[in-house]
Amino acid sequence: MPIDLDLLLQAYANGIFPMSDARDDPETFWIEPEYRAILPLEGFRLSKSLAKTIRQGRFTVTADTAFAQIIATCAESQDDRRETWINPDIEESFCQLHAQGRAHSVECWLDGRLVGGLYGLAMGRAFFGESMFSRETDASKVALAWLVARLKIGGFELLDCQFMTDHLASLGAIEITQGAYLKLLKSALTTTGQPSSGLASSLDGAAGSAGAVWGALDDALSAGAGASSDGFSSTGVSSPGKLILQLLTQTS
Repeated sequence: MPIDLDLLLQAYANGIFPMSDARDDPETFWIEPEYRAILPLEGFRLSKSLAKTIRQGRFTVTADTAFAQIIATCAESQDDRRETWINPDIEESFCQLHAQGRAHSVECWLDGRLVGGLYGLAMGRAFFGESMFSRETDASKVALAWLVARLKIGGFELLDCQFMTDHLASLGAIEITQGAYLKLLKSALTTTGQPSSGLASSLDGAAGSAGAVWGALDDALSAGAGASSDGFSSTGVSSPGKLILQLLTQTS
């Protein structure tokens, strides 16, 4: 049965998260790792090839349009992992959190096919990244880049990646002790921040002023697309991809 949502949120607020040993394992246990991977939002590593892919708009990127499909795909076995830790109870619990507006997904589409994406949980100014997948070269990297841009413009300050992998390290993730992580987490959950300044403020207040706003990027993209007949002229960029790149290279 699904995990009690209040218990699940309390666990994340205390640096603990659920896992299972396998997709078909009915048991769910709680993890508090000795070391934690995070991706500093100002430290995202944008390679020239990835920047080119984003700029050219090879993938259509959306958010919260296919959450159930994203988590179901993340739960499937893949060539690089025979077992996954997302059992049906965890999957259903996160679908319920998504229905409450707490869990979110980023999707990458190519010719109408879902080819990559990720999902996670937003609390305060923290985003807990849970899992990602890729069916086309760079699809998961693009999804993560869009996530980082979304968190930056929305006023988030902590992107939790749980465990370090070579893939995450190549994109700028670092490993810290659980004690150091808990300090960052406490700050992200107890302070009221402001959405990213600079570019965000040039978008007619699209990000709002009440701290972390998941939908701030959507507002910015809508404002830019409707700015003029050629789109995005009022923001100083000419496409969604270029807006993402500007957010990724903007420093606070």
